[in-house]
Amino acid sequence: MKIRNNILFLCLLFFIVSLNIVDAQNRELPSDLLEKLKTNPDIQIKETKVELMFTQPIDHNNPENGSFQQLVHLLHKDFSKPVVLWIEGYAARGNVEQEISQLLDANQIMVEHRYFGESIPDSVDWNYLTIKQAADDHHRIVEAFKSIYPGKWVNAGISKGGQTTMYHRRFYPDDVDVSVCYVAPLNFSDQEPRVNTFLDNVGDKECREKIVNFQRTVLKKKDELMPLFKEYIQEKKYTFKIGPDSAYEYCVLEYPFSFWQWHDLDCSDIPDSTAENDTLIDHLVEGSDAYFFSDKANKYFHSFFYQALTQTGFYNYDIEPFKGLLTKVIEPNFTMALPEDVEVSFDPKPMQDIKNWLDEHGNNIIYIYGENDPWSASAVELSGKTNALKMVKKEGDHRTRINSFPDEEKEVILETLEKWLQVPLNREAVESKE
Repeated sequence: MKIRNNILFLCLLFFIVSLNIVDAQNRELPSDLLEKLKTNPDIQIKETKVELMFTQPIDHNNPENGSFQQLVHLLHKDFSKPVVLWIEGYAARGNVEQEISQLLDANQIMVEHRYFGESIPDSVDWNYLTIKQAADDHHRIVEAFKSIYPGKWVNAGISKGGQTTMYHRRFYPDDVDVSVCYVAPLNFSDQEPRVNTFLDNVGDKECREKIVNFQRTVLKKKDELMPLFKEYIQEKKYTFKIGPDSAYEYCVLEYPFSFWQWHDLDCSDIPDSTAENDTLIDHLVEGSDAYFFSDKANKYFHSFFYQALTQTGFYNYDIEPFKGLLTKVIEPNFTMALPEDVEVSFDPKPMQDIKNWLDEHGNNIIYIYGENDPWSASAVELSGKTNALKMVKKEGDHRTRINSFPDEEKEVILETLEKWLQVPLNREAVESKE
């Protein structure tokens, strides 16, 4: 059975592949910078000399109640250059120079999100995984580095990192001069209804019908396809506490979101009901990989789901077209991805507060979205009360970046950055690939 390893995202893996980044050199930091860093007792320099561990309070309101080490990657160019505070929504993927950093020829400080990767307290209290505590983390890092880098500051991030960029800016508006939020939703529910409305209207009717028909086909043929699905998950060594039958149905339900989010597949690629079983299962796992629902993924991303189901929001599936075909996932939900023995309830007030602040005070912020990305369903809507810029790439997906836009639209973004920052741009960093 031919299987291509295309890890789906959901919202979690929207951070997995970032376009327009380059490998950073594992360069040694200059001695004068090292001396400056060593004066701060909260900073520990790791052996690579580009990885730092920053001591953070678990609870910023009560610093005496314990601390943890937060991973920070530093790319130093020059003390006089701007700084990009690159905010990860998850674990930091490595010391790579991001598009916006290349564009500004800037120093870059990449911060791993609390409770992800290496930045997890020894004893995890989930009550302190909040948007305000994370913003406090970022503020302390800015305070520590501003005396080293006195120039212009930009905070930026992709997807959940873009959301976290908004939160940092809301609570500490003076930390940076400009914010760039890539493909970042602003959800008001843990079952954001705008997503399903979006999926009912994205693309053209013929493609949407092909998607639903494919979903119905693989559900009707589940008994025939399950041996092939089990062969696939055994090959990948995936296990599921929800069981393989439920994982199969979740993959089917996730398929349209993943299809439009990444658009790795075209509508013409979707097989019809006459296709061979191998073709059907290959297409399903290529478009909606079971990894996301596996035990390994749930353990790695349960911090994301805690946030999504308490403050930052998520989506759910419209099962109406599949009534009578679902045998395991009768009422889909993502509590199965939460940490063990943790109960949650969604509080809509934090995201409403973010919206209110962005509407009234969110100046010098650029929002970048892809038109066909389901996360654009809950994109920030401009109020007209600020100078914020929102750019939507026609037919763009979750990989939309500044470099994705046609030259004329790209120039709008670049001119805005120049106006707000008053620094020269390295336009070669986002030259057209055509």
